[in-house]
Amino acid sequence: MSDAYDFDDESERGQRKATLRQVAAFMWKHWSSQPLKLSLFGGFFTLAVLADLAFPFAAGRLVEALSAGPTAQGTRAAAWGYGVVALVALVFYAARNIGVRFWIPFAANNMERIVNDGFRDVQRFSADWHADNFAGATVRRVSRAMNAYDTISDTLVWYMLPAAGVLIGITVMTFVQWPVIGLFTGGAIGAFLLSAYLFSRFYVAEALRKYIKADTEIGASLADAVTSNATVKAFGAEAREQARFDKVVGAWRVEALDTWMRWTNSWIVQNMLLFVLQAGLLGLVLLEWGKGRATAGDAVFAITSFLLVSGYLRTLGENVQNLQKGIADIEDVVAYSLERAEVVDAPDAKILARGAGHIAFDAVSFGYKNAAEALYSDFSLEIAAGETVALVGPTGSGKSTFVKLVQRLYDVDAGAIRIDGQDVRSVTQASLRQSLALVPQDPALFHRSLRENIAYAKPDASLEEIIAAAKRARAHDFIEKLPNAYDTEVGERGVKLSGGERQRVALARAFLANAPILILDEATSSLDVETEREVQAAMAELKQGRTTIVVAHRLSTVREADRILVFNQGRVVEQGKHAELIAARGLYAKLNAMSRGDVLNEEAA
Repeated sequence: MSDAYDFDDESERGQRKATLRQVAAFMWKHWSSQPLKLSLFGGFFTLAVLADLAFPFAAGRLVEALSAGPTAQGTRAAAWGYGVVALVALVFYAARNIGVRFWIPFAANNMERIVNDGFRDVQRFSADWHADNFAGATVRRVSRAMNAYDTISDTLVWYMLPAAGVLIGITVMTFVQWPVIGLFTGGAIGAFLLSAYLFSRFYVAEALRKYIKADTEIGASLADAVTSNATVKAFGAEAREQARFDKVVGAWRVEALDTWMRWTNSWIVQNMLLFVLQAGLLGLVLLEWGKGRATAGDAVFAITSFLLVSGYLRTLGENVQNLQKGIADIEDVVAYSLERAEVVDAPDAKILARGAGHIAFDAVSFGYKNAAEALYSDFSLEIAAGETVALVGPTGSGKSTFVKLVQRLYDVDAGAIRIDGQDVRSVTQASLRQSLALVPQDPALFHRSLRENIAYAKPDASLEEIIAAAKRARAHDFIEKLPNAYDTEVGERGVKLSGGERQRVALARAFLANAPILILDEATSSLDVETEREVQAAMAELKQGRTTIVVAHRLSTVREADRILVFNQGRVVEQGKHAELIAARGLYAKLNAMSRGDVLNEEAA
């Protein structure tokens, strides 16, 4: 196995790249969401461009007035010329400064919306999507998107669009006065723009994509190592992880150098074209002046025009690359916005009406996308309200899938799943899952206070309610001993707490949720005997009056269940109470013997 990540954006689910047209549509959707601010900014922006175009003309007329000498008429003309130049400059600076005051809130609002929408899109994707994608890479893509929007918008609005307006305007104005010079100017500008496009499209684009990919890999690698820091320390593997990360960053450096050098190479060609434009334009103007077809004012007009044009062109190549990088940075989040989630609420979805917690699988068929065959086929089962049912069976037999289908993490291929008579596909996902309280094997807590973690199922819960839930979960005593009690932050994923403490926090959360259906997924499998006894007592209280589904490999935890369902290859092959199933000497009896170690005696016999 390689020491570096085999990180491939295209191999990750949901990482289809958006097209340029889709990126453009995405940008316009956000631009057009604030029409008033955009219109006001556009008006001042256009005024600033017109003032920019008027400056060479005004400067030329001022020089014409000055060339008449200090006569009365010349002085008046010079005063008027000075006034026009000053007015043009004033309009230019005032229009830009007023316009930017509309642009700043416009941009900030859109950036806020983009990162919020990106987070919303990521949240709506399935558990499988998140399992197949690096969390660090996803975070890096979403956070990078709002800055990419800013880069694209600023590049277009403050550089490329004004440049286009000025370049076209100067070319037309020059052509009207000197057709040959106008054609030369237009041709040189066209050659410059064509070279910028060709270099960006065919010379830099692929290198830039690799550079962005390498940048994303840094986030993925860093998040993977940091979130698994406990494992790293357990194996004394800090140096190995550092070497692994060094390779990732080294790969980024190679791609960065290649991309930056390609940009620099393209600038050489563009600078040569600028030199040709400068030498040619000045030479042609001098020829016109020598033939008496250009005055000193015309020469100033031409020179000022060149300075204006070259100023825009000099940064245009860099801005094309900024635009290209911005597009590469935002295309993932654009693709997220276009991707359809695997499980969605129906247009007329209703809020689940809470009942007693009756669950029914009615002729359900279901198979995972990459599986050769369906796991469930015409599967029917009912769990009575208030019943405690245990799911046991070999790995891959369908226990966890059963729970995921109840939660509607997947949609069935055929048949229906109903809770209190309501098809889970006809209600909102949020209301469905709020009617289920899940206590998993390894509860993941947020890097927030214990108070916030317990209240996650009921954010508006009072401290008294939180404490009552913690007491019922046997968590209050250890919480009170912490330095900040319920305001103690638990660290990322709850790393500051022991496994038993995290489990009791999860139970407190379930008590507070007060949902009619409880799911215990291997909730005590990783606990020591003493802690398990406390947690089992809390769970026994939590089960009261609720429909409870217990997923377990340790069969000692399910003996008191009202009914044990034995799964094998997507079917319930046995069901009944513990004693009945032991007496039947079927799969459950075999699993029970294996869990006790009796299988060795059976084989010896």
